[in-house]
Parts: sequence; C-alpha cells; structure tokens
Amino acid sequence: MALLRTSDFEYILPPELIAQSPVEPRDSSRLMAVSKSTGAVNHGRFTDLFGLLNRGDVLVLNDSRVFPARLYGHIAGADREIELLLLTRLEPGRWRALVKPGRRMRTGARFDIVDRSGQTTMSGVVAEQEEAGTRIVELTNEDAIGSSGVVPLPPYIHEQLDDPERYQTVYSRSEGSVAAPTAGLHVTERLLNDIRRKGVETVFVTLDVGWGSFKPVEDEDPQSHEMHSEHWELGPAAADTINRAKIEGRRVISVGTTAVRLLEHAASQCADDEHVLAAGSGWADVFILPGFKFRVIDGLVTNFHLPKSTLLMLVSAFAGHELVMRCYREAVDRRYRFYSLGDAMAIL
Repeated sequence: MALLRTSDFEYILPPELIAQSPVEPRDSSRLMAVSKSTGAVNHGRFTDLFGLLNRGDVLVLNDSRVFPARLYGHIAGADREIELLLLTRLEPGRWRALVKPGRRMRTGARFDIVDRSGQTTMSGVVAEQEEAGTRIVELTNEDAIGSSGVVPLPPYIHEQLDDPERYQTVYSRSEGSVAAPTAGLHVTERLLNDIRRKGVETVFVTLDVGWGSFKPVEDEDPQSHEMHSEHWELGPAAADTINRAKIEGRRVISVGTTAVRLLEHAASQCADDEHVLAAGSGWADVFILPGFKFRVIDGLVTNFHLPKSTLLMLVSAFAGHELVMRCYREAVDRRYRFYSLGDAMAIL
C-alpha cells in the first residue's frame, strides 16, 4: 500500500452478524482457514485446526484472565448512581478508570462501591482527571474488587452471559485483563490435548488486554493513533521453546493478536544476537501496521475484528491488506459471526 489510510480498513458489517452469545461447545465455532502464500480460503470448524498444525509447530497462547473490573456504586452521601471500569492498577489502591457519568466524577468526588447484594464494600475518591477522559481513582479495601465487580463485556455485546466463564479461556490463570484474548475462547482442553499428542508444543505467555483494543483509529493517518500500554510477561521456558523453534525452522503460531503484540515487542527489545527474544516483563505499546517486519510469528489464529481497529491493521500487516479485506467480505457473505464471541480464522 503506497499510502496507509484508516479508511482502507473500513468494511460493511450487518449488525445481526455481531455475535451476542458463544456457541457450544467452544470448538464448534466456524473457522476460515487462509493460506498466506496462495490466498486460498477454506471453510470448516475450529476443530479443523488440529489438521492445519504440523508436528514441531509451537502454539503460543495468552493465559491472561479477565478480572471483575466493572464496579457499581453511588456518590458518597447521595443517591446518584455511578459506574467505574478499572483499566490499570498504577500502584496499591490507585487505578486508572473510565467512569460514568463523568460530570459527577470530577476531581475530589467521593464515592462508595456496592457489591451484588447492595452492600457497601469500598469507598474511593477521584484523585485526578486526565486529558483522555479517564480518571485516576483511589480505592480503600481494593481486596473487595473480586466480590464487588463484574466481568466487563465489550460494548457491542448487549446480552449478559449465563456463565461468565464463557468469556474466559479454559487455560486462563493470571488476572489482569479487562477484555478476553478472544481467539483462545474457541480452544477446549480436549483440542489442546489432541494437538499436544500430535507433537505440537504449546507455550503460555501473559499480556493483560486493555480496553484500548476496542478503540477505533479516528485519525485518517493511523500512525497518529496513540496505543495504550499493556503489561506483559514472558517466562524463560516459553522464550527458550520459541527460540529453539525459530533456530530449527519450525513454525511459531500465535493464538490471538494479543500474543503477537507481546512476542514482537519482546523480540524488538532483545539484544541477544543468538536468539529472537528473551524472557522478561514490562509494558508494551507496539502498534503493528502493514509494512511491519515480523520476527517471531509464522501463523496466526484470530477472530474477526472491528473496522478501522488496530487489531484489523495487525492482521493485515501479517497476511496482506488485500487478502484480509477479501476474506472479511467473504466472511460477511457466508454469514460468519463477528467479534469477541464470534468465529475465527487461521492464517498459515
């Protein structure tokens, strides 16, 4: 693409194709299998991923778990309801958050948080208003977040899940995300075990998904978009497994764009000439656009993303803009289910 424009990542999606509930079982969702080299497209079920993987492949999965980040309460001493979405823990008791209604949550405003039974569990104060519209809030008794909050769903999902665990991957373990690494929602324990028995290695990494994943790019020049930082952690065993695979010419396949961001960020920070990446942790704000040189991943399993989103741009960077947009048009024509609770595509 000679000139990269945000409008190049727009597409028309009928609202009824936005999935409002997950399919059962998890791995019965549809899967579009795309050849990166030939552009060939095949249609099946997520269980077909087993046949697309080869012995020796390394499958990388993000084990971050969504925490109950949405809190409800009221202005202290008043019957005025408020809502908070905790985004990032800055230090003990101090959080960056989105708030509703903003006009009542100005600097100095005090509030109480209630649990599901209506009992007050925490109190807090707005310590700072930020230019982006977020707030810095200070909470007392933040240990009560788990019993007071609810798992937040993306804004385009209007139905509550009967089982909140369906918005968690079966291998989630490390709480810290405000949104699920949704490509992994299709994976079952049985499928993982079958894949391992085939000789595919599986490794787990952690990137805490932020709410910025759902924020569309508003400027026509996508490079003007500001990415939000997300916390990541890559353990020594996972790094060693991936490095060995790259040295030996075996494929590294990411389940989800979140793991891609972690791996490619870690690779960009590695000063060891003998390895692609090194174990570590920190904050990543990598923005992957067409033209990006991938150092780690050779394949990608992902859901269908929002128009003009950084995630759609990442997928286009990996597979090529023209191919990805053609696949999206075909997915619409074939009535695939879109976004977090929808169907998947495997680009190999």
